Amino acid sequence: METLVEEGVAEALRDGGGEALRLYVSACTERMAPLFVGLRAGAPEREADLDVYVESVRALWSVDRPLSDATERVRLVERFPELQPDEEGITDVADTYAFFAVLCLRYALLTHGSGSVGDALSCGHTALTAMGMLDRNVSGAGHFAEENQLQRLSLNGDASGLWDASVTAGRERFRTVLGRLPR
Repeated sequence: METLVEEGVAEALRDGGGEALRLYVSACTERMAPLFVGLRAGAPEREADLDVYVESVRALWSVDRPLSDATERVRLVERFPELQPDEEGITDVADTYAFFAVLCLRYALLTHGSGSVGDALSCGHTALTAMGMLDRNVSGAGHFAEENQLQRLSLNGDASGLWDASVTAGRERFRTVLGRLPR
């Protein structure tokens, strides 16, 4: 599969082992989390999904070991409406970015469960795809370049600095998406 993830990042993930993969996908998912949590907060009948999402993102940061319940979490996430086939497709701005956030979480959980480099690359690719779309729709946004930079940063192994940068980036993405929503 061709991916948007920079070759240097992909190679480092192939060579880095399980903990490097888990840190990478945890950070990608943290940056995407506000796009699900913020866009779905207060939505009718989504409280359980929000709980699963938030708890899963929190659990992903235990990068020293794979999640023992990753398979169960994947099963729960795959039931989210964002991942259900729809004849009309996704056309709404909020639905589009919530979909990318859920897909990113799915790949992160798969990576935690399997240690698959392919799943990790798919997680990073999902984040880059979403940020590329956002940049194309918002003049001067720069989220794609920032995502690339933060993916490279995730390879240095410093989870604390990476977490802070990821939370900040996630908030900015959410603000940008909010600016695209109809008033």
